[in-house]
Amino acid sequence: QVQLVESGGGLVQAGGSLRLSCSASGRTFSNYAMGWFRQAPGKEREFVAAISRSGTTYYADSVKGRFTIPRDNDKNTIYLQMNSLKPEDTAVYYCGSRTRGNYYYAETYDYWGQGTQVTVSS
Repeated sequence: QVQLVESGGGLVQAGGSLRLSCSASGRTFSNYAMGWFRQAPGKEREFVAAISRSGTTYYADSVKGRFTIPRDNDKNTIYLQMNSLKPEDTAVYYCGSRTRGNYYYAETYDYWGQGTQVTVSS
């Protein structure tokens, strides 16, 4: 069992930055690959970024060059550093953990946090 807690969401103007955190407890954090997804009202949950156990990162085209996903195994935490935010980035952001499967698909993630709201005003 892994418990995930996201934090750091809020309201920001277009062009601004936010850093989300996802803290994990439970089993050995370093054994898990991690990812960030987001869900806007009326839309399906979509992939944003992922990081493997070895530190390889993956990004959706829509956020590449603007978002990064650092990982700190000593703190059992991953982050989502979001820069140059756009109104279309507005969504509830979720972090998830997985031990196998393709990073891109939400159904491969075993555990999820409760989500944190990010709102970008124009």
